[in-house]
Formats: sequence, structure tokens, C-alpha cells
Amino acid sequence: MNVTGYAGAELARLLADHPLVDLVSVTGRSAAGQKLGQVFPHLAPLDLAIEAELGQVDFIFSALPHHESAERLLPFIEKGVPAVDLSADFRLKDAALYDEWYAFRHPAPQLLADAVYGLPELNRAEIQSARLVANPGCYPTASILALAPALKAGIVTGGIIVDAKSGISGAGRALKLASHFCEADEDVCAYAIAAHRHQPEIFQALKAIDGAMPALTFTPHLTPMTRGILATCYARLNGELTAEEAVRLYAGFYAGEPFVRVVPEPPHTKHASGSNACLVNAAVDRRAGMLIVTAAIDNLVKGAAGQAIQNMNLMLGYPETTGLPRLARFP
Repeated sequence: MNVTGYAGAELARLLADHPLVDLVSVTGRSAAGQKLGQVFPHLAPLDLAIEAELGQVDFIFSALPHHESAERLLPFIEKGVPAVDLSADFRLKDAALYDEWYAFRHPAPQLLADAVYGLPELNRAEIQSARLVANPGCYPTASILALAPALKAGIVTGGIIVDAKSGISGAGRALKLASHFCEADEDVCAYAIAAHRHQPEIFQALKAIDGAMPALTFTPHLTPMTRGILATCYARLNGELTAEEAVRLYAGFYAGEPFVRVVPEPPHTKHASGSNACLVNAAVDRRAGMLIVTAAIDNLVKGAAGQAIQNMNLMLGYPETTGLPRLARFP
């Protein structure tokens, strides 16, 4: 696995405490040859060297950037090594969408049909038998989990609006002007309006639940915090629904799910920080005839590394919660 980004480093941290896993090989092109502790001092106790190429492994996590991830994974996929890809390279089923949204031609379009979208709450059975799992993006994880019960029950109609906020770690570890402290501190801004790459991913998953869903408007915002995603989702009700009925619907849908909690008040991102939890609150605006659902996750855990381990557990037949934090860190 590539360990030099935030998601890769979080994977290493979580896997170090997984009782059924031995972390034996980590990669990173720019840091190859260095000790892991030189790049991430908090990971120094792992006593691993960063390699240019993966060593002998039985399972792979790829946390490379899109396009690069698929190309580097192909030889291992062809050998039958099971893998979870944290990039976007296997999330979309239509290869043409990669040209449109990611500006590259997919190197292995024949694999897109076989890759399983790794959202356990919707695709658990498929993940358990998969060899290649596409780990969902952070915005999609929160947005899809917020909307799936309503779409499954058929209580909403028309286009859906998702207004979402992200911490700065979601922008990655590479240097960018927008994520410099002086640029991002005490500032909130919308970005990639009508053009964010997670839009087709969210739409694909929701369309699979309700084939009649006509449109999705997705607007992300950058907020001055390190971790967290908060998605506020709006959908028009197609009939009368009370707030109590909405809560019962959501509680029933997620009953027994180890990492999704339906909460009585709109969640804070801090309430999920450091955990693999997704906190969901459903409310009804009766005057406007709208369902309003908010969902909060830690973008580096349930939105990336934690969900990747959740998927690995399912693929290898381990208990799903093994090695994963369910309690948030606070404050």
C-alpha cells in the first residue's frame, strides 16, 4: 500500500492494531528508502522501511492517486491477489465517465463490471465474495448513507440536493494554495460547483437504489478543520411524513449496522472524529414538504482507511468490526 498520503498513513495506524493482520510492506515513491518513522514520526514504532515496490503480500490496499492506482494494481489483480482500492479508479461502472470526470482513459475497463462498490451497509454480500473492492469516496459515503433509506422506501421524488462540508485533510497531503493555513483558516468556501468528481459516484449509487431518480445537485465546501465530513441532503417528499415516521424508517433501515447510528439531533463532525462511525439524523420540514438528512463521518476513517479495513474484514471472513474504532475521540 502507498503510505505517504493521509489515507495511507491512517491505514497503517489502524492496521497496526488489527489482531488478524501483519503489516509487512508499505510503499511510497518519493520517500522510498526512508524509514516510515522519518516521514510520519507517529508511525515510528512500526519499524518499517518505505519501499519503491510492494514486497510479497497476501492482500493489498492501494492509496495511490486516481489513474496511477489502477495501473499499479493490474499485475496483482491478474495474479488473483485480493485488493481494496482507495482511489476512484474502480468506483464507476461506465468507463466513459473517467474521460469526462477524471480526464484519463481507464487502463482496464473490463474490470469495472467485476469491481464491487465497497459500501458495506448496501453491498455486504457482494463484498464478502469480491476480489477487488472499490472503496467509496468520503463525500459519497456520507451522502449515500444519508439518502439510501429514503430512496429504498420510495418516500422522496424529484432531484436531490447534497450540500457537504469537508475538513482540509480531504484535499490530500500534496501542497496546494487552497489548503495553506493562511488561505484556509477562518474561511469557508464552495468549490467545484457542478463539477466535483464525486458527483457521478453518488449519482450512480443512488440511481442503483431508485432508478427513477432524475438528477443530483452536489456542492462541496472546504472548512477550516482537519478531519470531518458533514453532508446535508434535501429531497422532496412524495406524500405526508412526520418526523417521527422518518426517524423510525431510518432506525429500522440501519438496525444492526455496527457503524451507522441514527441520532436524535443533527450530528457534529467531532462526534465521529477518529471513529469508523457514520452518524445520521433525519428531519422533516412539513411546510416545505422536504426531507432533510444530515450525516457526519471522519473522512480519513469511515471515509477512507476505516471503511477499507471494514471491507477487508468482510472479504477475508473476519468479524466486520475487527480492529476498527467505534468510539470517537473528543474533544
